[in-house]
Formats: sequence, C-alpha cells, structure tokens
Amino acid sequence: MEKFGKSQPVRRVEDTRFLTGHGRYVDDISPAGSLHAFFLRSPVAHAKIKKLDVGDARVSDGVHCVLTQSDLVAAGLDATLAGTRVKNRDGSTGAGPTRPILADKRVRYVGEPVAVVVAETLDQARDAAEQIVFDFEDLPTHVDLARGGEALHREAPDNCAFDWGLGDEAATQAAFDAAAHVVKLDVGDNRVIVNSLEPRGSYAEWQEGRVHVAINGQGVWGPKSDIARIFDISEDLVRVTNPDTGGGFGMKGMAYNEPFVVAEAARRVGRPVRWMAERTEAMLSDNAGRDLISVAEMAFDASLKATAYRVKTVCNMGAYNSQFAQAIQTQLFSKVLMGVYDVQTTWLQVDGVYTNSTPVDAYRGAGRPEAIYVLERLMDRAAREFGVDPLDLRRKNFIPAEKFPYQSATGETYDVGDFHQVLDRVEAFADLSGFDARKVASLARGKLRGLGLCYYIESILGDPSETARVEFNDDGTASIFVGTQSNGQGHETVYAQFLSDQTGIPAHLISVVQGDSDKIAKGGGTGGSRSVTTQNTATLATVEKIISKFSVFLAEKMDVDSEAILFDDEQFRADGSNLTPNMMEVADMARADGRADLLVHEATTTLTARSFPNGAHVAEVEVDPETGKVTLDRYNVVDDFGNLINPMLAEGQVHGGVAQGVGQALMEHVVFDENGQLLTATFMDYAMPRADDLPRICFTDEPVPSTANVMGMKGCGEAGTVGAMAAAANAVQDALWERGVRQADMPFTPLRVWEMMKDASEAAA
Repeated sequence: MEKFGKSQPVRRVEDTRFLTGHGRYVDDISPAGSLHAFFLRSPVAHAKIKKLDVGDARVSDGVHCVLTQSDLVAAGLDATLAGTRVKNRDGSTGAGPTRPILADKRVRYVGEPVAVVVAETLDQARDAAEQIVFDFEDLPTHVDLARGGEALHREAPDNCAFDWGLGDEAATQAAFDAAAHVVKLDVGDNRVIVNSLEPRGSYAEWQEGRVHVAINGQGVWGPKSDIARIFDISEDLVRVTNPDTGGGFGMKGMAYNEPFVVAEAARRVGRPVRWMAERTEAMLSDNAGRDLISVAEMAFDASLKATAYRVKTVCNMGAYNSQFAQAIQTQLFSKVLMGVYDVQTTWLQVDGVYTNSTPVDAYRGAGRPEAIYVLERLMDRAAREFGVDPLDLRRKNFIPAEKFPYQSATGETYDVGDFHQVLDRVEAFADLSGFDARKVASLARGKLRGLGLCYYIESILGDPSETARVEFNDDGTASIFVGTQSNGQGHETVYAQFLSDQTGIPAHLISVVQGDSDKIAKGGGTGGSRSVTTQNTATLATVEKIISKFSVFLAEKMDVDSEAILFDDEQFRADGSNLTPNMMEVADMARADGRADLLVHEATTTLTARSFPNGAHVAEVEVDPETGKVTLDRYNVVDDFGNLINPMLAEGQVHGGVAQGVGQALMEHVVFDENGQLLTATFMDYAMPRADDLPRICFTDEPVPSTANVMGMKGCGEAGTVGAMAAAANAVQDALWERGVRQADMPFTPLRVWEMMKDASEAAA
C-alpha cells in the first residue's frame, strides 16, 4: 500500500494549488451581484466628531448604503468589540472602555473606521466616501509610552489600562539586597506591523435569515460567537468560513471591526458585500505587535548562580483593549518569564497604557518573544560584565535535567527538558570553536564581528480542546474535518500525513477540511503553536474509535471475537481468519451493508498539560564601522520540538520565524509623530526583510519528547521568532562592545548603529 513513512520530510501538497493560481482566498469570493465596501477612516489620532454627514454619499452613483455607528445602534446591534481585562495589583479589574465598531463621538487613532460605503464598484464606493462631511475638533494626543497626558477614556485616568504584578516583590528585593552581583539593563522592544502577504478581508451574505460571513482569519468559532452576540441571533443562524489565508501570525486571530459592518451592510442591501484592505489601510488598522520597554535586573551570588530576577515593563495597548492584548502582555509573558533558568525568586510588574495609536495584540508568538528577549538580553549583559563565556553562564544557571518535572517561579510545570544537551549540540553545530578565526577574518576586511546566543523556551497550549472527524466518502476517498486553521503552515500536508500514518489510508486519498463552522461544530482555531499537538491528539482519539467500531463490525465477518482483531496501521488481522481488509475496504463493506453509522467518526479531546519547546539560536553578524550597516552572516538553530511529524515543515516554520525576528531586530520599526500620525505606512517607509538580508538558516533538532501528549510533540510555529530577536540583538551588542557601546536596542538600522558608535566614541573622548 502506498504510504508515508512516519515522521518523514514530505513536501507540502497544497503548494501545487497555490503556485498554479488555484488557491481560493476571500477576495476570490465574488458571486454575481456582489457589492464592494469602502471604509472611511479617521485622518487624525484624537478628535471629537462635530459633524458626520453622509447624505451626499448616500445619493452618489452606484451607492446602495452608507453606515455609521448610529446606524448600527439604531438597527439594534450590540455594536461593540470585546477586549480582555486583567486584575490589577490591588485586586481591581483593568480598564474596560467601550470599543465601538465604528467611531462614536470621538476618534482615537489614525485609521479608526468612521463609516462604510457600499456600492456597485469599489471606485464608486471610494468616490462616494469623499462626499462624506467629517468635521472634527482636534484633541491633544498621547503617544508617549508612559502614564499621563490627555485621557483617551474616562474609565482610564492617567491613561492607565492596567497595573499587574506576579511573584513575591518583598522576597525579590531581599534577594537583591543580599546579592554579590546585580546586573541591570533597560530593554526596548520596538513596535512592528505584521504585513501578512494577504491583507485582511471579509465577505457576507444573508439567505432566509441566516448569515454567512467569510474571513481570512485563524479560526471561525470566535467570529461566529461574536456575530451571534452583535446581531442578537442564535448561533445556528450564523455560518463563518475561512478559505485559504495568506499569512496570519496571530494578527488575524482576533476580532476586527470590518466583518461585522460588512455583515450588516449585506443585510441592509439584500445582496452579498465584499471588502479587502489595501496595504496602507492594513498598516493603519491591523493590530500591531510588541511596543514595550522594560527594566530588567538579575541578582547573582558569588559563584555567579542567579538568585533572583525582576522585570518592570510598560506596554502600549494602543487606543483600545483589543481582544487578547491585556492577557497576552501579562499571563503569556509570565509563563516563560524565567526561561530555562533555575531561579525561584522573581517579581514581574507590567503596566499597560493607552496611546493614540493602533491597538496592540498577539502575533509572532506575542508575550513569549518579549519575555525571552528581555531575559536573554540580560543574561548576555551579565556574561559581558562578569567577563565569562555566555554559554558557561547559562550552563551554570540551567534547570538540571534531573529536576524535571520542574515547577517554575510563575507556577508553570515544565514536564521534561535537557537544556545542557541542546546547548552542547548547538555549540558544535554552529562551529563556535571557529568563531575567533572568523572574527579575525572580518577585522581584516575592516568589519566588526559579533556572536549572539539566545536560549528560549515556550509555553504551548492555547485552547486545550480540539475535535476531529473522519468521513469515508462514496468515491473511495476519506476526509478529515479539523478545528484548527492553516494560514500557510502546511496543515493539509501534516494532517493527511498523520492520518495516513495511523490508518494506512494513502495520503493522496485524504482531504483536509477546515474553516467552516457548519461542517464541524467546534474548534479552537490556530494560535499559540497549538495546532498540530491538539489537532492530532483529537485525530488519534478518532482513529481509536474507528478501529474499535470497525473491529466490532468485522467480528462477524471474520468469525472471531472483536477483541481478537488487531489493526497494524495498515490492515485488520485475527488469528484463524484469512480476511485482512484495510481501512478503505472495511468502509466499502460497511457501505454495502447499509451501515452509514460506520462511515463517520468524531472525537473531541482535551490536553491536561502544556508542552514546552525550547532551543538555542546562534547568530553571527558583521558590522561596517564606517556606515553602521549590519549584515547577518551566519545563523544556526538547534530546537527541541519533541517528536516531529514532518521535519521539513518544522524547519520551514523555523526559517519563517527567524526571518520575522531578524526583521524586527535589524530593520522593522513603526514610527508615529507627536500628533499620532503613522509615518511608516507604506513599504517606502517600513522595511521588511528580503532574501538578500538573510543567510542560510541552518536547523537541526535535538528532541526530548514531551510527556504532556501521547505523541511527545511540543509545537514549533512561533519558535523561530522567539529565539531570533535576542540572538540577533546579542550578536550586534557583541560586535559593538569593544567600541564602547553599552546600550544597543532594536532596530539596528545603519544610522542607529553608526550613531551608537559615534556617541560611545565621544563619551570615551
């Protein structure tokens, strides 16, 4: 039987469809009679709305409707977006200002949607939007990452969104007071824009009182619940689909304004309505990432063993609470606060502030990269100040393998790990013994060379529950219905490969069905590197059901007890019977016998614990001291992802994640002026990494299988980014250290690096 070998590097089957132009994205949904939506957005960061007159727009050529927030409210909609709130240090709850779907009485960031125009063509909708009279009174802007300034919301005096803490502040202070050495570092983590290849979009239509909304997100069940709430209808009347999606990165994993407005517009006009963001529109309205500053400190005893760790962070929430931001910047940050180090005395304090900017939310492993970036920059700084080898300092402070399972200072229980083993592997894999020779060669060319290490750990789970359904089709194929959502990770390949491994069904006969709330009742979507671990756990449970039910069915045909029947991943067998059918043959038998109940099998599982992928990234850079240009010359990664289903796709995930992390470290940077205007709203002003900015990214794995799931997997989607930021930044710091630079913050653009060296030279003089 044609069959994948287990855990083999298999090429992505979906790429043929994508590369030959046969993908189906939101913008491809364009039935006859569909209309186009265009959103009027605020041109200013903070203002009172004095007048919003849409009368002329409503009678413009081709226009079918124009909607404002007052129209949504008048229609009976709960026209608000939800946002998470966390507990403050005093036990109160963080600020929870109302976030309207369309601006109401005020605008609070450039790009906030104010009205929508729906017309026969996009050009007509855009032209009509110019007829809207939008008069406003400017208000002071608050763009500083600090409390104070003009309050954006009366619920948040001093623009404080929340004030959260975790750990033992008094014990941590006592440990610092008793320390032999203390290292302190200010760490900036600059704001970045996702810029997914496919911008956000949506499509909506109503038929017989039921709404269908298509999005290009990371799951359909959250939006389904939101639509039911906003329109006050039963979830049975809501269908959400998610076709092919060109990149998600967490940014597309939360609720946005536009799909709900498009749905109401479609209800009003009685025709399908579609919307796609343009690139600058996306830059103005997509939830951004990062944007926080931290003061990190670590206390050490005389032997350089860390005894306490303290971080105080201020993070930018933007103008509103987005769906997950408060939780991302606190709980997820804290889950990997201590990384891989054996330190039990910690204090983490996080303050969130509102500013007149795009809301901030989770993506690129948000919460985890921030925590690891701060910690690994500090460990690198400690090694420099102590004059010790960065690898040796980490080895001294690693959680020993014999201490697992290990409960971290923040309450996480790491099930397994062997950090010494992984670090030893990367030392050889990255040829660190040859670094000194490479540094001499760089100096001979007039370049400074730096080496940067990051040892990261992630906390993987998200929603612990997932559902899988397997159907045997009349045409001799099988379908697996999944509750996660691919945004480019290769799920169609991985899920088919895994089901093939477990059942013997040829992978080319298996289709993966995702992103349709009518076809599978519940799912957790994709985010937090949860997909493969949670989804394949559910698949395993479904396969067990299939085997059990098929065995009972075959017992009579094989003339044996069902308990005597074994399945060997390809065929059913039993002593005393010559009948050895495979899965598809049993399905055919069941179909011939009219047993439709044996052709559909479903299971839902819930993981009880997290898994903790970890690994070591080593970056080497060259810096041109004349121009400040940083060149990433070598990059090596050794990851512990536990057991892998498809090593090729895991490596691809790492490559993409490294590119994202390095992009932030070397070039990506969001800039607002003092009036809250986004100055980096096009690719002329916002740099993205290109092929010639990256070297060959070398990857290998050193697996220590997880005990948190039966497959021993750990998840890998965000790992590249989590390690790349600190590895690249530490490499630049290493290169600049001998030039007297002691504070080096991302992004390391040529001008900034040149100014760092200039300032250090002048200070020395």
